[in-house]
Amino acid sequence: MRPTSLPASLFLASLLSSTGVKVSPAALTVSPSRSQFFKDESVTLICEVGWTVRRNTTKGTRTECKDGWGTTDGSTCNIPYILQHDTGLYWCESMSGSSSSSSIQLSVSGGSVILQSPVLPVMEGDDVTLSCRAKNPTHNLPAAFYKDGSFIGDGPSGHMTLLHVSSSDEGLYKCNVKGHGESPSSRISVKEKLTNISDSTVTPGPGSSSVSLPVLLPSASLCVLFFLFLLVQLVVYLYSKPKVMKEEEERMTSLPETSGCSRGNRRKANQEQEML
Repeated sequence: MRPTSLPASLFLASLLSSTGVKVSPAALTVSPSRSQFFKDESVTLICEVGWTVRRNTTKGTRTECKDGWGTTDGSTCNIPYILQHDTGLYWCESMSGSSSSSSIQLSVSGGSVILQSPVLPVMEGDDVTLSCRAKNPTHNLPAAFYKDGSFIGDGPSGHMTLLHVSSSDEGLYKCNVKGHGESPSSRISVKEKLTNISDSTVTPGPGSSSVSLPVLLPSASLCVLFFLFLLVQLVVYLYSKPKVMKEEEERMTSLPETSGCSRGNRRKANQEQEML
């Protein structure tokens, strides 16, 4: 009897399921793409198909777009006239409620100045342009910019660019246009930049060719999986071996003993052979 081996497909399936990897849901898309709006502006919020837009504001928590503050069109939510009490956190959520995207803070100003800044986290190392916008300007107006309440510089034409942002640039930003007023504050978040695949190479030795990390890493993962598979097969074999040996021993002891008559006949045949 051969030991039963664990099917490779079953082993790999159990291994992947044990990791508990979740697919990250798509982020909420805002159009126009900014986090601050003037009162009575139109805003469109878009989720992936099968998801719905929810929000937390002073008017309620986890309310859906169809709950009186917007109109739905599939997974799209339209707010034709956004108001100050619409300020709050917005996100996409699956119909079952088991998954949700990251939330986005939207601010509605009843004044005459807003700050136009990225609505989603920006990549580390990128340049970020902030724009201070007055509601009814005849041209771009000079503006002062602030981070976490501290003055960081003037923008003669109402713009300021943050060069090569890093985690130290994260914070609350606002702007002020003299004679028009101050904008609400909006947070800028910076996410870590992933390693550039084309730059991720191992320095080759003499006579060898360069090997990129994207090639090495999957190969290493496959080697680990194959080693674990062999280890499981070995455990299964060692577990089954004592049982096989016991069954073989029982089979041998169950064979019928040789009869005395047969032994006698063999002895007589041997004696006759000796006489000859």
